[in-house]
Amino acid sequence: MRVQRLFRQARIPLLCSALALGSAIFPGCAKSAGPDPDKPLVFRMGIVDGETSPVYAGARDIAENVERNTDGKIKIVVVTGGALGDERGSVELCSQGDLDIASAANSVLTNWIPEMSILDQAYLWETEEQAHAAVDGPVGELIEQAAEEKLGVHVIGYLESGFRDTFTTTPVTTPEEFAGIKIRTMQNPYHMAAFESFGAMPTAMAYNEVFTALQQGTIDAAENAVSNCLSNGYYEVTKDVVFTKHAFTYIPVMMSDKSWNMIPEDLRKPFEEGVREGCIAQRQYLKETNEEAIEELKKKGVTFHDIDTSVLKEKYQAAAKAKGFTFDPEWQAAVDEVLREHPAPSEE
Repeated sequence: MRVQRLFRQARIPLLCSALALGSAIFPGCAKSAGPDPDKPLVFRMGIVDGETSPVYAGARDIAENVERNTDGKIKIVVVTGGALGDERGSVELCSQGDLDIASAANSVLTNWIPEMSILDQAYLWETEEQAHAAVDGPVGELIEQAAEEKLGVHVIGYLESGFRDTFTTTPVTTPEEFAGIKIRTMQNPYHMAAFESFGAMPTAMAYNEVFTALQQGTIDAAENAVSNCLSNGYYEVTKDVVFTKHAFTYIPVMMSDKSWNMIPEDLRKPFEEGVREGCIAQRQYLKETNEEAIEELKKKGVTFHDIDTSVLKEKYQAAAKAKGFTFDPEWQAAVDEVLREHPAPSEE
């Protein structure tokens, strides 16, 4: 399979393990490989996903592209599985200058940049083009400015886990069938408000508790990227997946100011270009991973359902209005610009 080929390179994971162990004993930031100034700079990058994920595939490409673009003068070691801390912890380490490169979902960053909560709205984007245009354009500029001002980090790229769908233990084929469904969501007021507006009963719980909760009937459903239904084994108890596409998740990649300033001026542009190339490649990896997950899940007896998302969007927007959800005017203007410049096909 194509996705399997994406993960066949073992060079970075091996180096990753060695540095992860060294980092646990001697915490610190980027290092030259020795006293020789011609030795490469080595940066550590932390991700919470494992080596079979499209996020890792993108991080791997970032590392390879940066090394190639800088003629081996800068290397990035990708440390997987949250070995350098969970998302919030790694952001804090990066902000303090104790981790070179961190990654975290946009929802996590709202702890420091509350204006970013505008991205947590349900049905903010209808297409991947809109979502990408936002961070490649005016919304990305605001994120980068705020991250530097409030966290002292440089946002150098955007990985993603994309649109989130819903997997359930009982079929949901119409908006009305969400009534009474107990669903695990993130502790996010906008995601929870969305499922409440659909008639479901959202509950927040730790991600590692979801499988058992589904198995025991504590919850009836969960939501995430389709590929997670396969990789986490949820298909064993959730035999139905609903294409709700209710939210889009970004994973900004941040570099500490301390590490950023270690990059020589003449290498910054090729460094940034290498990161950008890796992030763009990851978008395709994610698409392929989800497509292959759908085919694999079908073989395992999972049924997929389309649903009228326009009805779900209307329900959420009515609930959002009733709850008085409002956002920073500058950020709202940036979102409106994206929607105006990149209308959904139905709006053209």
